[in-house]
Amino acid sequence: MGPIGILVLQRTMEKGRLSGLYTGVGAAVSDLFYCLLAGFGLAFVTDFIEGNQELFQTGGSIFLVIFGIFMILRNPVHGIKHEDARKVSFTHDALTGFVFTLSNPLIIFLIFPLFARFTFPSGIELALKIANYKYIFIFLGYILIVAGALLWWFGITFIVDKLRSKFNIQSMWLINKIMGGIILIVGLYGLVTGLLAYFGVISL
Repeated sequence: MGPIGILVLQRTMEKGRLSGLYTGVGAAVSDLFYCLLAGFGLAFVTDFIEGNQELFQTGGSIFLVIFGIFMILRNPVHGIKHEDARKVSFTHDALTGFVFTLSNPLIIFLIFPLFARFTFPSGIELALKIANYKYIFIFLGYILIVAGALLWWFGITFIVDKLRSKFNIQSMWLINKIMGGIILIVGLYGLVTGLLAYFGVISL
């Protein structure tokens, strides 16, 4: 969620669902851009990751724990400028959503440990055991990342549009805490299993 979530929420409440949805589409494209950067980065260090999987998972999980706590404690409204209710084009909405998300390059430091935590994209080949079709499944993985992001914004704008008279900015606090809690749990699980694997108690 965070600032882009607030922007989507504001536009949905002020200018309608399509305005908020197009803003989310722009954010999803920006997310894909950072995912591709992270994916290509992982491709160059695949051997290093496989040789140090326990340490890499532990380090990535520590970051997820910190990020989850940050989301729980942070004011999601911070940094958002007021958007007036003037009507603008959907192209403008999508473009500003893209630029707004792109202006936060720190997101790549969340995507990178998530890719490592779930061994994407190298883990796709390993899990499916189909080396000849590796790139097809990696491509499919990126498509599903975008589809998941679009589904998220579709659901958020749908709910907000239906509850426009009841949904207020304070509700974002609860949503951010829930999302932060999920990230925190995933991070803690990865941290524990990474440490146990490092000390030889379990194998990844």
